[in-house]
Amino acid sequence: MPSTNQLSLVGRLIKRETARIGSDHSLLLTLLIAPLLYAFFYGSIYTYKEEEGVKLAVVDDDHSSLSRLLTQQVGNAQVVTVFNVPGIEAAKEAMYQGHCQGFLYIEKGLEQKVKSLKQAHVVVALNAARFLPSSDLLLSINQTCLTLGAGVRMQYLQKSEGMNTGGSLQEVMPVNLDYRPLFNSRSSYGAFLLPGLLALILQQTLLLGLSASVAGERKHRQVGNWLQTSGGSPSMALVGKGAFYLILFAAYAFFFMTVNFTLLELPMRGSYTSLSIAFLLFIITLIPMGQWIGSLFRDPLLNVQLMAFSTYPFFLLTGYTFPLQNIPLPLQWLAALLPTTPFINMYQSIVQAGGTLGQNVQHIIHLILLLFLYTIAALIRLNKLKFQGWHKAGYTGST
Repeated sequence: MPSTNQLSLVGRLIKRETARIGSDHSLLLTLLIAPLLYAFFYGSIYTYKEEEGVKLAVVDDDHSSLSRLLTQQVGNAQVVTVFNVPGIEAAKEAMYQGHCQGFLYIEKGLEQKVKSLKQAHVVVALNAARFLPSSDLLLSINQTCLTLGAGVRMQYLQKSEGMNTGGSLQEVMPVNLDYRPLFNSRSSYGAFLLPGLLALILQQTLLLGLSASVAGERKHRQVGNWLQTSGGSPSMALVGKGAFYLILFAAYAFFFMTVNFTLLELPMRGSYTSLSIAFLLFIITLIPMGQWIGSLFRDPLLNVQLMAFSTYPFFLLTGYTFPLQNIPLPLQWLAALLPTTPFINMYQSIVQAGGTLGQNVQHIIHLILLLFLYTIAALIRLNKLKFQGWHKAGYTGST
């Protein structure tokens, strides 16, 4: 248990950090406004989570009741908006000009081939330069074509062969695919991206603010004062400054779990208690990492620029958007040094798959090891600054 004197020192350091942030507009903006602004701004972009009305040109060379029904059924899908064009060249030009994401070509004689149980072709050309619209269009068109083709052939078999509904269905679809997405049931991009994005916002604003604060101590030659307020103990200096950020970002994490998840209608399949413990461990691990990074810089602006530049690489290295095992081995080693990597896997397991802490023991151990690593690195660095300060200016520790 911490002693009364230690608690008093932590309280003094929290009070000192509060005063410093209050007098530094850039830190105030980063720590008190940026987390909420980013969370609601990025969240608002994916409010509807799914694409709607992606334009698709249709070239109908069959002009039959089946081709018209196919065009109608494709257009009935929420994701698609269809419009007819007179020929393939017009469809290509519309796609090249960006008026549509692709086109559907229905060959002449489609209905006759389908009814005579011959193979018929429907050509789909998509602009894959934008992955999400092309993927959604292809999925919707595939489902429509398979359903419509099976329905037409069932009717043909019932009329020409005298089969009943069960027999004709067995003939048309001998193997029935039962496709059930388990966690993101509607396969929406927003529901996949937003939970990870909220975690990244929490991490980067914490690292930005905390590392800039430590870099500011060096720039303004306040490292000695920081250490003096902590009773000359580097470990107490780290704990005291970190306590302020632990309280602040634990509050942000609670806010995200309640308000943001509710407003953005994000699924939460796990336990809020498990997620709270995961967030707490994550924040505690980030605090010494942020202090170590900040201690490497004399200029807070340079520190902020580096941390801002690292946001996207950090996110890509976590394995959230691309499988971690498929990136180059040196980058996998770098990813293992980031607290984001084990946390995002544990976070995704709890939020989207309903996992428990017991099912994420390896990620918890990973975070604890990183906590020790960055705590030791931060202590070594602060002791070095303390020694340099004493060497130059006695106990005041100017550096």
